Amino acid sequence: MELKFCQSCGMPLTEELLGTNADGSKNKEYCIYCYKDGKFVQNCTMDEMIEHCSQFVGEVNKGLPQPITREEYIGQMKMYFPHLKRWRKEMTINEAVPKNPVLAGVKDLIAKMADTLPVTYISSVDEEGFPCTKAMLSPRVREGIKTFFFTTNTFSLRVAHYKANPKASIYFCDAKGFKGMMLRGTMEVLTDAKSKEMIWRDGDTQYYPGGVTDPNYCVLKFTATDGRFYSDFYPRSFVIG
Repeated sequence: MELKFCQSCGMPLTEELLGTNADGSKNKEYCIYCYKDGKFVQNCTMDEMIEHCSQFVGEVNKGLPQPITREEYIGQMKMYFPHLKRWRKEMTINEAVPKNPVLAGVKDLIAKMADTLPVTYISSVDEEGFPCTKAMLSPRVREGIKTFFFTTNTFSLRVAHYKANPKASIYFCDAKGFKGMMLRGTMEVLTDAKSKEMIWRDGDTQYYPGGVTDPNYCVLKFTATDGRFYSDFYPRSFVIG
């Protein structure tokens, strides 16, 4: 049976530790220490929950071959907790202003990296389920931090992957600044005239001799759902709302 974890504190969930809904039924997502009678027991932030959980590092170490310090445990939780359901809403970047001040600069960082870095790495999933990554020229067009448009060859292996499985990710890397930005989402293959004309540039005939109507020229439209960035030696996950 698949082991599930409390979506508030990360504790492994067993039947006897399940929280309760307002009608008294078992809640399958939260433990009894976090969720009771249809509401959260603690009114706290994610960082306050992490601080609370850190006091139990001794119990955690009982199941580890190599003990970790309280500081190491806090660091691990800071990377893990943003993925839990209760805290994902706090880590949302809206197209207007991020709700969480911790992420205030992330939107600008994504835009800057997409607009200035010459190379973007895109990943697809092949027919055997393995991730495949390729370096591409930077996005031709960007709509906020959610939608990115690239050019590519219609008859490429990458296009075949996306047609079979649209799950994708793109990655921006600033090696000098030691920053990385990964976005997850879906990739569409567009071949309509409007999309092709939108991102066509002078000089593209060197890649597509037939011009904007070249059958081997198409557009990749990436739509981001969430991501993760690494900056100043600190990773942070977020959702794009």
